Formats: sequence, structure tokens, C-alpha cells
Amino acid sequence: MMYGNYGMGLWGTLFMLVGGLLLLGLIVVGVLLLAHYLKGSDQPSASAGAGPSARQVLSQRYARGEIDENEYTQRLNVLNATEPRRGGG
Repeated sequence: MMYGNYGMGLWGTLFMLVGGLLLLGLIVVGVLLLAHYLKGSDQPSASAGAGPSARQVLSQRYARGEIDENEYTQRLNVLNATEPRRGGG
């Protein structure tokens, strides 16, 4: 007599259960990877969009009158001296 397992027996039931769980896991992983891909493609990297650079902040402070020309040039010289060199060979 068949008791609701459609004549598959114990092994058939176990294979069906394991196969269903694997399929569900693949679907969940696929959705998570798709969400990660879509989220990552719309947003810039953290270092690129972290905020204004030190030069921009310094220029804004000078434009607002928070610092005078002498302090602006001194701080700009410090920024130029500490800035990493690019493409020097």
C-alpha cells in the first residue's frame, strides 16, 4: 500500500528532498548575487564618493572668508608638499 510517497520509497523521497533544497539554495544564491550586482553597479566606490577633497574644503573656506590669503597659501603649500607624486617613473 502506498502512503503518500507515490511509490518512491525512502531513497526516492530523500533524493527529492535533497534536490528540492539544492534548487531552493541555488535560487536564493542567484537572487542575492543579482541584488549585489545591481546594487554595486549603481553606486560609486567608497573612496570615489567619500566627500570633497582637502583642496576643495580649503578653497571653500577661503571663498567664505573663514581664512585669509596668507593662511590659504600656507595650507595649500602644505597640501602640495604632502601630496603623493604621480607618474614619476
